[in-house]
Amino acid sequence: MKRVLLLWMVLIGTLPYAAWSQSAPSSPYEVNWLRDGAVIAGGVGATVVGSTFIKNKDRLTAADLAGISKQDVNGFDRFAAGNYSAKAETTSDFFFYGSFATPLLLLLDKDIQQSAPQVYLLYGQAMAMAGGLYALSAGLIDRKRPSVYAEDAPLEARLHKYATNSFYGGHVAATASATFFAAKVFHDFNPDSKARPYVWAAAAAIPATVGYLRLRAGKHFLSDNLIGYAIGTGIGILVPELHRKDNRLSVLPENTPLYDGVKVAYSF
Repeated sequence: MKRVLLLWMVLIGTLPYAAWSQSAPSSPYEVNWLRDGAVIAGGVGATVVGSTFIKNKDRLTAADLAGISKQDVNGFDRFAAGNYSAKAETTSDFFFYGSFATPLLLLLDKDIQQSAPQVYLLYGQAMAMAGGLYALSAGLIDRKRPSVYAEDAPLEARLHKYATNSFYGGHVAATASATFFAAKVFHDFNPDSKARPYVWAAAAAIPATVGYLRLRAGKHFLSDNLIGYAIGTGIGILVPELHRKDNRLSVLPENTPLYDGVKVAYSF
């Protein structure tokens, strides 16, 4: 978590550069330094708060392990209870950390190069949001990882300080945020490219691979990964979409006599 947070801090360092390039002529996006910077700051703040919650969670004890059973897990996820593989965990980390570099491939596109400060400002926003949502969820929700139920796993792994951070799949969410962000930006800058289906397929395959490996490793149940995949995909696509100059999707505050909330609208 600390290494990921450091990455987001580096991305935030692009903000001063982005300030003088809010709307490059070739870019389909518009950004606002104050508004988008505030969103990033909020995401990083949520990550810090959530990480504090995670750090202060009560750790499992050997006595806790004696009182658990795979039958405690819901039927949909029960097949994964007891999974454990250190090799799968290590392999998942390669895909996880590698995915953060996928948006750098966008620099191969000359139009995107000209809009790089703007694009990577949005990337920082997407990753800050992904990190904040995950950290708060993991910090506030206790759900034992599948490996906790693995009687053949090392006791150290079953009693790890993050053993109750199963909900939701943070690796999958962050990976999907990065890969789908890259695919969405490529899609928007290259409306006539025949490569678009392959880019989207790669964007979908990488977090799916991470999800499979995290399942094998005993880090997350299937439902954790499905939710993480959905959240990451949504963030990766919606952050660029909401900044399009011709954006038809809007998220606005809604105040009525009956409730205060948020309204999502799409114009046809």
